[in-house]
Amino acid sequence: MYGTPHIVSDVMTHTVAAVGRRAPFKEIVQLMQDWQVSALPVIEGEGRVVGVVSEADLLPKEELRDEPTEEYRRLRRPADLAKADGVTAGDVMSSPAVTVRADATLAEAARTMARTGVKRLPVVDGVGMLEGVVSRVDLLKVFLRGDEDIAEEVRREIVAYLFPPPSSAVRVEVHDGVVTLTGRVRDTALVPVAARLVRAVEGVVDVRFDLARPAAG
Repeated sequence: MYGTPHIVSDVMTHTVAAVGRRAPFKEIVQLMQDWQVSALPVIEGEGRVVGVVSEADLLPKEELRDEPTEEYRRLRRPADLAKADGVTAGDVMSSPAVTVRADATLAEAARTMARTGVKRLPVVDGVGMLEGVVSRVDLLKVFLRGDEDIAEEVRREIVAYLFPPPSSAVRVEVHDGVVTLTGRVRDTALVPVAARLVRAVEGVVDVRFDLARPAAG
């Protein structure tokens, strides 16, 4: 894309809570409540991320408390059954941790979350040291971008190159993140290209077109 896309370091939380492998179960629960988070990175040494402990990792402790039937237990993964007996972060954490680099684009981070089904990603440097955390809501911050700011980028970076005047005359309007391009274009074959580029602009929710060739004459 012509503009510089935001990267994870632009939106991530730099001050985060983390625990060591030996952190007790109840301490983990207390930290999650205090920080209002659903998962915590597990670190060792100077801060290298070795795993993540989430609410899902802790829940088997309660889920299996009343000794459910053997049939029910057979439906659960052995790893989940083992976590029910865990007493420290190292016992219950998911490892290796799913992480993201600070210089990854927001789209790359979103794809990682979608692929792995996690809500938060520890942000690490090149050697795996914890730098912060990025969450789903952080990735959605690009949609707070103003309509006129989006319109200006579309005009400057896309329309001016694909549909330059005087052979084309294209108007750009944006409302609630929806971009509408109207007017006359010399080459309608470029419309799908424009659609792809406009959708790649950060903050764009959708794109619509009302474009036609100039009248013959």
